[in-house]
Amino acid sequence: MAVRDPRADQALAILRVVIGIVFMAHGYEKFFLIGISGVTGFFSSLGVPLPGVAAPAISTLELAGGGALIAGFFARPIAFLLMCDVLTALFLVHLKNGFFVGKGGVELVMTLAAAALAIAVAGPGTLSADRVLAARRARGRLS
Repeated sequence: MAVRDPRADQALAILRVVIGIVFMAHGYEKFFLIGISGVTGFFSSLGVPLPGVAAPAISTLELAGGGALIAGFFARPIAFLLMCDVLTALFLVHLKNGFFVGKGGVELVMTLAAAALAIAVAGPGTLSADRVLAARRARGRLS
């Protein structure tokens, strides 16, 4: 069995925390600055199906999912869902605006999608709640 480089786990933790903060900020914005009704209206204007369901679901995913990524809790499925979230935004909103984020382009959402995919594939690393819970289960402390 190959020995894992501890720097890889440190790098995954840094990546999780940074993109978790970004997603939490976007979820916070949707809940408390724009408001769910504003997000619903925006989603309606984009033709998103069931905008009244999608707006609170995406807002919650970004706010709570960002926090879960920071902790490394359910990191793989949360990262996958967040990747799907930003890829949808890329195609519905940003693609027509070019590359640079200052012009509403794909730069940020593409970076977030790639980072989320990296976590979904690699996992959260050893510095995560997922790893702590797995170790406890292995020792028989949790059923």
